[in-house]
Amino acid sequence: YFAIYIYIGYDVLLSAAKNIVNGQVFDEKFLMAIASLGAIALAVYNGISGNGPEGAEEACAVMILYKLGNFFEHYATGKSRNSIKELMKLRPDEATVIRNGEKITVSPEEVKLGEIILVTVGERIPLDGVIVSGATSLDCKALTGESLPVDVKVGDEVLSGSVNMSSVIEIKVVSEFHNSTVSKILELIENASSKKSKTENFITKFAKYYTPTVVISALLLAIVPSLITGDFAEWIYRALNFLVVSCPCALVISVPLAFVSGMGSASRRGILVKGGNSLEIYDKANVFVFDKTGTLTEGNFDVASVCPKEKTEEILRAAATAEKFSTHPIALSIVKKYGKETEDYSVTEISGKGVSATKGEDKILCGNLKFMNAEGIFAEEAEEVGTVVYVAKNGEYLGYILISDKIKQNSAEVIKKLGESGIKTAMLTGDREEIASFVAEKLGVSYYKSGLLPADKVEEVESLKGEGEKNTVCFVGDGINDAPVMVSASVAVAMGGLGSDAAIEAADVVLMKDDLSGLTTLKRISKKTLAVVRENVYGSIGVKIAILLLSAFGLTGMWLAILGDVGVATVAILNSMRLKSAGKPL
Repeated sequence: YFAIYIYIGYDVLLSAAKNIVNGQVFDEKFLMAIASLGAIALAVYNGISGNGPEGAEEACAVMILYKLGNFFEHYATGKSRNSIKELMKLRPDEATVIRNGEKITVSPEEVKLGEIILVTVGERIPLDGVIVSGATSLDCKALTGESLPVDVKVGDEVLSGSVNMSSVIEIKVVSEFHNSTVSKILELIENASSKKSKTENFITKFAKYYTPTVVISALLLAIVPSLITGDFAEWIYRALNFLVVSCPCALVISVPLAFVSGMGSASRRGILVKGGNSLEIYDKANVFVFDKTGTLTEGNFDVASVCPKEKTEEILRAAATAEKFSTHPIALSIVKKYGKETEDYSVTEISGKGVSATKGEDKILCGNLKFMNAEGIFAEEAEEVGTVVYVAKNGEYLGYILISDKIKQNSAEVIKKLGESGIKTAMLTGDREEIASFVAEKLGVSYYKSGLLPADKVEEVESLKGEGEKNTVCFVGDGINDAPVMVSASVAVAMGGLGSDAAIEAADVVLMKDDLSGLTTLKRISKKTLAVVRENVYGSIGVKIAILLLSAFGLTGMWLAILGDVGVATVAILNSMRLKSAGKPL
């Protein structure tokens, strides 16, 4: 038995001894070592007394089941971290840069801004950039969780970490390696494990005080009754049982594992969580505050409608002709909507009013209502919400084009789902009242404020928290102007991949896809993660207290003590592994 015991548990004994030398005495390995060695000593004592080596087989069983529990722990931890580790493969080892007409393979860190890199089929894009030659399909699954390939062409922006799937492309580098998308992702992953949740911190502190308390209690249980009854063997055996079952493995292992599993489940769906604390606070969030532009809306001007409809072609052609050389976002949206070649006119811009385009006797006017009135052209004011461009040609009013920021496809659905869960939703924007009111009504948000500066948004978030921070506020934004309010919120979510460095730095959660549905997905994940944590904590403590009492009164042997330790730890670990599917609808 002793030979088997040493063969199985020598590494545990050595580890316990090293920890004692390093001043880390009261851990689970110390408890396992002292309990199993005590059982061996008790077996020797019983053998000398002529009662047979009772306890030796239990000492071996302690080590076997403890090692089995460790195996499950490492297996489960590896499985749970696997999704996060997959992201580490995003880091490219080399880049092919074109210098002086030659292709040179260098480290991505050595590539400078503005240089051209070549990416062949099957390679990961090493640096963020813009395609200058070629067209291809990209596999962005590791970045965004999106399973479908993304088609890109000349002029499109591409992110590092994406896989080139179909043809060779040349890319002009727009960010150095340390500022690239892949570097930001890896930094988030590396920092996530250092940010423990309140529950994890509590368990760490709990184990720190719990273990020495248990050792002292076991010592008293072995000595005091023995001095009274004189039955040393019986009370030492009970004390050893007490030590075995008291090991806090289930708590120390399963709680961090649950958070790692939850974050791993989120990462597979394109949601990066910066730590267990962020996941825990997000679960408690009962007020969701949204920025408007770029978060609830596309953030791009688009032609919403043309009036009258029967003159759509004529109005768009005239407006596109007048706006052809302008770089204003509204002008660009009109030219894009028309999508055809137009004649070259001589264009004059009238500040604050619009543009006048002339060619021979033809004269096209595009602008606001004041511009039309100033030119003596009657135009009835449009009632739609948005930016209205009135169009006239040769003194005749043709109609108007309504330009608006398009609401994202699933914004209303996400707002509705949050509301159905009892969560209050709010929208804060610097936009005009009429636009803010229109968007808020369309989406069904509980509350909105318009015309706000970044400092005003901070005040609004503080107000929504309430006195004594009664509410847990989650702010969702995408731009650099959102960084101050993100810091003031209880928990912050950065939208749309990795758009703004400042927003990413301030955020606790990053949605790699420009998709608000990630908010409800993460709500399901956080809810299930915290439920599993509670099950592990209360279940482990409850079972251990019951078996501790049974052991103290001599109503159970070491076998049940072993089951109470390793069995509970294994169940808790397997329970944590259920979180792999936490992103699926509950």
